[in-house]
Amino acid sequence: MQNNNLKQLPVAIVGAGPIGLLTALGLASQGVRCVVYEDDQHLSLDTKAGTLLSRTLEIFRRYGVADKVLAKALRVDEIGEIDRRTQKSTFPVHLSEIAAETRYPFVINLPQQDLEPILAQALRAHPLAELKLGHRLERYEDHGDHVRLHLKTADGEHQADAVFLLACDGGRSTVRAQMGVAVEGMSLNTKYALVDLVVDLDTENPRDYPYLAYFADPEEWMILVRHPHCWRFLYPMAEGAPEPTAEELRDKSLSFIGDVRNVELLNKVTYNVHHRVAQEWRRGRVFLMGDAAHLITPMWALGLNTGALDASNLPWRLAWYLRGWADMSVLDGYEREQRPLAIHGSGEMAEAARQSMAKRGDAGALSDNNWSNACTRTMLGVTLDVEGKGQWSMVVRETRPGARAGARLPDYLLHTPEGRQERAHDLCSGRFTALYFSDVRRRPAIPVNGSPALRHWVVSRYDAPHDSGLRDRSLLDPGNALMSRLGVAPGTLVLVRPDEYIAAIVPMDGSPDQAAALYEQIVGMAPTVEKAL
Repeated sequence: MQNNNLKQLPVAIVGAGPIGLLTALGLASQGVRCVVYEDDQHLSLDTKAGTLLSRTLEIFRRYGVADKVLAKALRVDEIGEIDRRTQKSTFPVHLSEIAAETRYPFVINLPQQDLEPILAQALRAHPLAELKLGHRLERYEDHGDHVRLHLKTADGEHQADAVFLLACDGGRSTVRAQMGVAVEGMSLNTKYALVDLVVDLDTENPRDYPYLAYFADPEEWMILVRHPHCWRFLYPMAEGAPEPTAEELRDKSLSFIGDVRNVELLNKVTYNVHHRVAQEWRRGRVFLMGDAAHLITPMWALGLNTGALDASNLPWRLAWYLRGWADMSVLDGYEREQRPLAIHGSGEMAEAARQSMAKRGDAGALSDNNWSNACTRTMLGVTLDVEGKGQWSMVVRETRPGARAGARLPDYLLHTPEGRQERAHDLCSGRFTALYFSDVRRRPAIPVNGSPALRHWVVSRYDAPHDSGLRDRSLLDPGNALMSRLGVAPGTLVLVRPDEYIAAIVPMDGSPDQAAALYEQIVGMAPTVEKAL
C-alpha cells in the first residue's frame, strides 16, 4: 500500500463503550480520522459505573464534551464516610480544598448508560469521526504498515483498512484473544451487588447523606451514590451465597439506611470483581485500552476512570506520529506510563479502599490532610513515569508538593496579553507548551511562536513592558502563584505535554532553542511547522 494512501486511512477503534467513544473524540480533536466499530446495534443499556472523577472531567473538557456531560450529571463536593452503626460522618473528603487546582473541584454521578449517548452524539457531530453499530470484528491482520479488519454485519462480511487498531472491546476482548496476550491478576471470591432504587431521601424520608457516601463497617460495608434519577447501592454479597431475588436485594440495600417509604426497584445486577491486567498492551499497530487492557475493581470509581487515563494518553501520541511531529518511539510511552498504574496503582488504591470500608488494617492510600486526600480521590494526583525511571504514583501524601516531571500541571488562573483570565490548561492542552518562569522585565530569550506542535509562554508576576517584544507570548502570574505552587525557582523552564502532564523541569540556559531540544528528546523529532493531516 502506498504511503499517500496510508495517510488517508483512519484509526479503527473496536468497542463503543465510554473508553472507545472518548478515545475517538480525543483523536478527532487532534485532527485524526477515526471509525468506531461496535458489535451491538445500540449502545450499552446495562447498569454500570456511575461516578466520574475530576481528572476525567478535565479530559472531557479537552475533548469538548465536559459541559454536555455536566448538564446531565449531579455534582458532588464531598466524598463522605459514614459509620454504619452510628450513621455519623467520620472522615469526609471535602473537594472544595482543591478549588485552586482545577475548575472541577467536585466529582459527578452519572450512570454509564446515560453517559454513552452524550459521547456518541458528540462523536457523530464531528466530521472526522464515524460510529458504526452492528459491526462485529471477526479477526484482523497487521500488515506492518496498516491493519485490515474483517467485520461481520447484517449485510454480510466486510473488510476495512486502518492505520492503527485500538481495542476498547472489554474484558473478553476479541482483539486481545487474537493477539494471544495473557492477563495477570486475580478475581475476588466475593460478588458485588449493584441496586438502583427510586426513593425520596430529601423530604419524605429525609437523610443528610452526601451524594457519594461510603458506609463503613467491619462486617458489612456499602457505597451509596445519588444519581439524577435514583439512589444506587453497591455492596459485597456473602461469599458462596445463592443469587438473591430482587426483593432480597432491595431489602438488603435498605438495611443500611433504615426504614423508608415508597421504594421502587429500578435496576439490579450482581457481578464478579477482578484485578487483572494484560501482560502486553501493544503489538505492532494494535493497542489495548480500557477493560481490554485492565479489569479493575469499581471501588473508589477506579474502573472507568483508569480507562479514561488511557484515553488521555494514547490519542495525542498517535496524532503526533501521524502528523510527522514525532517518530514511532513516541508510541512506546503509552504502555510504559499506563500499565504500572493499572497493575500497582489502582490495585493499591482498591485494596486500601476495601480495608478502609471494612475498618480493617491501615487504609494506606489515605493521608492525614484533606487536600492530599482530595487530590488522590479525584485522580488529580496521578504522576506518570514520563522519564522511564519507574517513578509513578496515584497517591498524594503531602499538601501541595512541588511539581516534578510526570505530574499533572495544576490548572491555575493566569492572565493573557489581551487581558483575559484563563486557566493554565486552556493555554497548554492540545500541544507541547514551554512555560518560562522568568522576570519579563529582563527580556529573557523566548522564541517566537511558529510551530503548531510547540508553543512558548514567558510567565511572570510582572506585565510584559510594551517595548519588550514579548507581550504576544507573556502570561501574568500575580504574586507568582503558579510558580510557587510548582515549587520552581525563577529562571526555570517547565515543558508541558498535550495531555497537561509535565514532561520536563529544567533551569533556563538562555538558549532560544532549549525547549525545542527538550521536545526533540521526548518525541524523537524536532518541532515542525508542517500542517496536520
